[in-house]
Amino acid sequence: MELIVNGHAIALDEEGYLYDLHAWTPAVAEHLAHEEGLELTDAHWEIIYLLRDFYQDYQLSPAMRPLTKAVATKLGQDKGRSIYLMKLFPGSPAKRIARLAGLPKPDNCL
Repeated sequence: MELIVNGHAIALDEEGYLYDLHAWTPAVAEHLAHEEGLELTDAHWEIIYLLRDFYQDYQLSPAMRPLTKAVATKLGQDKGRSIYLMKLFPGSPAKRIARLAGLPKPDNCL
């Protein structure tokens, strides 16, 4: 699979995650979100960039529990709730945010 962004082909695995993490740009996130019918707002970007920082620090994409803890630590308890993340990123927030952030799928997410 591949995604065409600004004339460049971005290789994706069978689940839509980037093969090359360095190929990520905000435009890539916008295209991926559009494919999912999601319009990214400032609230989405805040979480996407937080997850990218988390990955840079720990070299892993967190599952839901460590994700909510990281969000609560950085952005406060109100945003660090799974219900808040599910409203922004319906379905499986940890997987969806990782995909939009250009990061690998969290290990213990189906």
